[in-house]
Amino acid sequence: MRRALDIAIGGIALLVAAPFIALAMLAIRIESKGHPIYRQRRIGKDGRAFDLLKLRTMVDGAEGIGAGLAVNENDPRITRVGAFLRRTSLDELPNLLNVVRGEMSLIGPRPTIPVQVAQYTERQRGRLAVKPGITGWAQVNGRTSLPWGQRIELDLHYIEHRSLELDLRILWRTLHIVLGGKGLYKGQTGGWEGSL
Repeated sequence: MRRALDIAIGGIALLVAAPFIALAMLAIRIESKGHPIYRQRRIGKDGRAFDLLKLRTMVDGAEGIGAGLAVNENDPRITRVGAFLRRTSLDELPNLLNVVRGEMSLIGPRPTIPVQVAQYTERQRGRLAVKPGITGWAQVNGRTSLPWGQRIELDLHYIEHRSLELDLRILWRTLHIVLGGKGLYKGQTGGWEGSL
């Protein structure tokens, strides 16, 4: 049933979002060189790797410049178009294609990079028991402003208690967060610093 909902809702949302994605891609290309779609290898359900799709919000090759994978508020690598896309979470719209392809779900833990997964404890590997999502329980309870370990615990809580009611709560809270733009950057205590 979840897969059917992902295909139905994700497919409709992707069709509705297509003009916005196209416009954003054009704006990205006008402002800076490089492909407007950013691909990053992430780990999904049962440890399977896939390429996460996002609208590029930073200068081309940003992972090899400055803070690398860490992104802070006012990061000079973020473009003007990218700042707007991040603030509105529109950069995540291509994730809908990952949902339609079956690599992600609408709701679940955010997919993480292989080096992070390699450091999971046995308990934390439980985070890979479900498909990663565009939004999730950790996303609506602090996002990247939370310490990494706390985000994992929130994701594990979701997996242990997931239900239609909880999914609806997450969707509702996601709307408020997207409109408010809270928790986009790691701040003083959030994020991932190479250890869990």
